[in-house]
Amino acid sequence: MTIELLAIPGVLLVLGAALLPLIPEKLRSSVFLIFPVAALAMAAMHQDGYTLTGAIGNYDLILLEVDSLSRVFGLIIAFAAVFGGIYAYHLKDLGQQCAALLYAAGALGVVYAGDLFTLIVYWELMAVSSTWLIWATRTDAARAAGMRYLVYHVLGGGLLFAGIILHVTQTGSLAIESFEQVYSISNILIFLGVGVNAAFIPIHTWLSDAYPKSTITGVIFLNSFTTKSAVYVLIRMFPGWDILIWIGVIMAIYGVMYAVICKDIREILTYHIISQLGFMIAAIGVGTELALNGAAALAVSNILNKSLLFMACGAVLYATGTSKMYHLGGLVKKLPYVLGLYLVASLSISGLPLFTAFVTKPMAVTAIGYSGYDTAMLLLIFVSIGTFLSVGLKLPYYTWFHADSYDKEIKPIPFNMYIGMGFVAVVCMVIGIAPSTLYAFLPYETDFNPYTIYLFVEIMQIAIMTFIGFWMLKHLMKGKLVIALDLDWFYRKASPAAYRMFIKSTDGFFGWAEKVVLNTAVLSTKVFRNPMTWLNPFGNKENDATTYSPGMEVVMSFILVCFLAFSLFYFL
Repeated sequence: MTIELLAIPGVLLVLGAALLPLIPEKLRSSVFLIFPVAALAMAAMHQDGYTLTGAIGNYDLILLEVDSLSRVFGLIIAFAAVFGGIYAYHLKDLGQQCAALLYAAGALGVVYAGDLFTLIVYWELMAVSSTWLIWATRTDAARAAGMRYLVYHVLGGGLLFAGIILHVTQTGSLAIESFEQVYSISNILIFLGVGVNAAFIPIHTWLSDAYPKSTITGVIFLNSFTTKSAVYVLIRMFPGWDILIWIGVIMAIYGVMYAVICKDIREILTYHIISQLGFMIAAIGVGTELALNGAAALAVSNILNKSLLFMACGAVLYATGTSKMYHLGGLVKKLPYVLGLYLVASLSISGLPLFTAFVTKPMAVTAIGYSGYDTAMLLLIFVSIGTFLSVGLKLPYYTWFHADSYDKEIKPIPFNMYIGMGFVAVVCMVIGIAPSTLYAFLPYETDFNPYTIYLFVEIMQIAIMTFIGFWMLKHLMKGKLVIALDLDWFYRKASPAAYRMFIKSTDGFFGWAEKVVLNTAVLSTKVFRNPMTWLNPFGNKENDATTYSPGMEVVMSFILVCFLAFSLFYFL
């Protein structure tokens, strides 16, 4: 059985995290890569229908279950761990390396889990390990954001666990299966628990708060695992829940609106994650085979192109020490290769022909239109304008081309960071040029053809008109030192009152109760030091309770008093 457990990709990564502290520092980055590569190889070897079972108590567990859906998510998550490891090869921080392996293990465990108990275990592993990738920045802002991140995910995990317990109690089943669209308490709890990790509005602020403050390398893993594993669970358990269509549309609009407003390059990308998640979640709400294929394909392409965007912006942050557009500009001659790699990612995520999103996003949007949700489809096409405007034009222009040149010294970028970025860029272009390389792995067979005249003209019209609009109004998007307030402003404003209500008042009550108990104990000690002084007030006050033998009249009087007291209490 122990050997069989090594067939689980997530277990291989947990083993890696356990062994890594024993490896000398010089060899640790190389050894780190062995485990994601092994997990990727194991994920590629498993065929549909492969399962590995176990048991706990009276419940049978499915520790590993492979089908077409889990396979495509398992492969891309393991691949993300590989290219994230290459990008972070220069890193010597043992804590970050172990946390990254455990985080990837949690994501893979969620994807391959065949029962709800296994799923919740890996779900919590993700929450704890990912928090360290935020704290590892070791700034006060990162420590505070990491704590808020952890609180959110403890809350989400608690909702999910409560829903699972209720579901198992009602049905007796631990199976992970599609739920009918019934708003029972257990379904709602599970839905909200997953929704926290999927960054539903308004429970999304952990993402926009924490990701920009995480480490340069840690955000690559954060982008790839938490939200995408949540998308996987939504596809698996809530396909066709039409409420997801409008949740997704709201997320797409909300995220891209903030991406246009923000002036920090990592904040722009973070909000854009929420927008792209909206496309996936809206497609899941439609629930047709084409829509679910579109959601899965978008998840894959988003892991690739958004990771490449974070890598390129991380390289800028590494070289300059800042991610504020206000301090950047004119880097085209200092970081030309980073610009080239960034443009591959930005054209990919903007859905330009020959890049990944051109062959994935239209699949999801078309499926939404085919199902009769024309308004949702039009709104998502409108969001595509904001994507190209924010990520494809504003960010690269004010980072690499704007006249306000960055005139400080550039820190050399480690070569492994270029290798990691180049690796992902090649994959983005291969999928864009030959979409069948991705379509072959989707959950359902598809003959979708993105290279039609209609789709080509549509995206080129959007791109050209957006470029003209940006060029005319670009001065309005110039970098400024501003803070974009999000919904968590309300939470933070309410936190002092909540602290007084739930923490200080509760603490005060227990403090008061403690004093009452202590005073009662002191009084009782005095009173019972010699109870004969009040049990027999007519006796000698010098009598000692340990030697005094009361008369029969005293005992009878005490019994009579007790009888009267109980009688009064009973009848009144």
